[in-house]
Amino acid sequence: MKFSEQWLRTWVSPQVARDELVARLSMAGLEVDSVTPAAGEFSGVVVGEILTAEQHPDADKLRVCQVSNGSETFQVVCGAPNARPGIKIPFAMIGAVLGADFKIKKAKLRGVESFGMLCSASELQISDDDSGLLELAGEAPVGEDLRTYLNLDDASIEVDLTPNRGDCLSLAGLAREVGALYDAPVTRPAIAAVPAAHDEVRSVELLAPQACPRYLGRVIRNVDLSRPTPLWMVERLRRSDVRAIDPAVDVTNYVMLELGQPMHAFDLAEIKGGIRVRLAEAGEKLVLLDGQEVTLRPDTLVIADHERALAIAGVMGGEHSGVAAGTRDLFLESAFFDTIAIAGKARSYGLHTDASHRFERGVDSQLAREAMERATALLLEIVGGEPGPIVEAVSAEHLPQVAPVTLRAERIEQMLGLSLPATEVERLLTGLGLKVAASGAGQWQVEIPSHRFDLSIEVDLIEELARLYGYNRLPVRYPEARLAPQPQSEARAELGQLRRLLVARGYQEAVTFSFIDPKWFELFHPGVAPLTLANPISADLAAMRASLWPGLVKALQHNLNRQQSRVRLFESGLRFVGQLDGLKQEAMLAGVICGSRQPEGWANGKDGVDFYDLKADVEALLGSAGAGVEFAFVAGEHPALHPGQCARVEREGRLVGFLGALHPELARDLGLEQPVFLFELRLAEVVEGRLPQFRELSRFPEVRRDLALLVAREVPAETLLADIRQQAGEHLTDLRLFDVYQGKGIDPLSKSLAVGLTWQHPSRTLTDEEVNENLHRIIASLEGKFHATLRK
Repeated sequence: MKFSEQWLRTWVSPQVARDELVARLSMAGLEVDSVTPAAGEFSGVVVGEILTAEQHPDADKLRVCQVSNGSETFQVVCGAPNARPGIKIPFAMIGAVLGADFKIKKAKLRGVESFGMLCSASELQISDDDSGLLELAGEAPVGEDLRTYLNLDDASIEVDLTPNRGDCLSLAGLAREVGALYDAPVTRPAIAAVPAAHDEVRSVELLAPQACPRYLGRVIRNVDLSRPTPLWMVERLRRSDVRAIDPAVDVTNYVMLELGQPMHAFDLAEIKGGIRVRLAEAGEKLVLLDGQEVTLRPDTLVIADHERALAIAGVMGGEHSGVAAGTRDLFLESAFFDTIAIAGKARSYGLHTDASHRFERGVDSQLAREAMERATALLLEIVGGEPGPIVEAVSAEHLPQVAPVTLRAERIEQMLGLSLPATEVERLLTGLGLKVAASGAGQWQVEIPSHRFDLSIEVDLIEELARLYGYNRLPVRYPEARLAPQPQSEARAELGQLRRLLVARGYQEAVTFSFIDPKWFELFHPGVAPLTLANPISADLAAMRASLWPGLVKALQHNLNRQQSRVRLFESGLRFVGQLDGLKQEAMLAGVICGSRQPEGWANGKDGVDFYDLKADVEALLGSAGAGVEFAFVAGEHPALHPGQCARVEREGRLVGFLGALHPELARDLGLEQPVFLFELRLAEVVEGRLPQFRELSRFPEVRRDLALLVAREVPAETLLADIRQQAGEHLTDLRLFDVYQGKGIDPLSKSLAVGLTWQHPSRTLTDEEVNENLHRIIASLEGKFHATLRK
């Protein structure tokens, strides 16, 4: 439900700012999805009138217009196709500002001077329409500020309602909620009965009373649909995301948005006899207003005359009975349809309309007459006409009936942990339109209004009290053990989990400054301009880091200079990429290692760390959330890393980070004499994983085959493994690279890769023929794609 804030405040206007109102609605269960200004930022735009429009002497698509602002006339060159004399349009005068910084100045277009700009709706960010100038109403006062004339200091608020809150799919329902939340008075528009000016009626028969227990109709003769819909109504519709079409449709849409009652207007001349509300006949066809022809099913409720179906009830009208430009007489419909009868019908025909959206969730069964009177009054005001008497058919036994609900104070306290005063309980519930009467000490009898389909038992009322009182104000009571367990997603590895994993692998956490020496920034990011601080702590802390590596390497230096020869550090924090106008902050996880592979000890070797030690740590991180198979290591380049020992970490094609050896030149510049290896990963990608899924263990034997392959040295092993997986069939359960050999007996330009393949069928024993067939397919593919040969 999208609505105009200004429109809502004509019903109820608590003395709070927009932001507080939006936050309070969300906290009350009416979640606000978006708040969109009614127009963009602009100033200096007035209502202008084109007096003359002549062809530009040197441009086919330009016109030279004389435009009045009410006191002066200006020459404006315009390229809009609808620029013509007599229309009123938005006129941005010299000095006007559109958007943040587009200032209108005197210009010369193809040699003709232009003193201003005529604007389209899209240029003012009123709508997306850029087909031509925004044409204003003929009575628009020339020279008046456009923002004032159109009341553009407004916002469209979109509320995402749960299916049980159909009562809030209207301004009346939203105003009722806001009034109850703030204890503010709600002012409904005055709706009086419109007296009949003639006696013409059409009969109404309810042939399916359970599906439609109430139907009202009224004849309105001699309407003039050539009259325009008034600007105030068009704007309220637009800000509610409803396009204005013609006065009859606009009025029914307006009443639906205002009161919550969907309505429909038929062309009276197309109705043969009276109205019959019935189920469709088998094979009956109907051409809808959108031009689609549908074959109606027998369980579909339709509005029909004595010859044919006119509309799918509560969904959409038919094309032949719809209101057109030549319509002179209307038949106005207002009905109550049972939610069960309408639910799912629109979707079953591939439709979704505002009417079906409301009827599926429940419309007030007592609202139809009030809506009919409101729509009639608006139509008479806009298009004139002569109304007839309202004809109403009702099946009282099929209308919804809700018995009064007993509410107990002790039950409120038990469920909310809060003792609400009796006056507060009565005030909150009365504000929602409920009738509350005390029936004893600490007990009330509550009558449920017809607009609240979701209230039927005591706990429903207690939930309403909690909503209105404020969930954030309810007391929090923990168990006596004071345990407040937090939910933990199995498809996500929290940062704390990643920290513990790295600590378990011998790392220590470092916390470094977010700002670094600009010289260090240049070393790690040559040619990139840093984001500098306006007032740095010191000259060597003046640039915001674009990577966590400079701080970690500086910490590494600090430890090496203090005889700590084996260092493993990690850090999590933000990096800052770009300048202030496009600054991007990313949470990163980075690490650095150097020194011996294992701690000093009598049983440990003295080998130094290498690229694959770091890769193992990174693989452990990537697999911590259960999505390790989604990541790939690809040979890459980074200015801070060794050209031959650098890998990109990718996830389904997206860059996640880098790892590799520190560039030798950079290491020399920093005075680092031993190999240093680093990694840096986007934290958002690392923490997101997937739920583990159980797969039944096979009781049948595995079959393993080993292959020793000779390939060119530059062919990555991962590329071969990926091709093997693709060719090995669905029953491959394991693929391992267990040996890489280069040396004696091997061509210097080649390498030997030994891989082990394991197959296992879930429901039977695999045969040698099946396994050999997979092997032949794998070998043929590797020979064709990589010129691989089997090593003998």
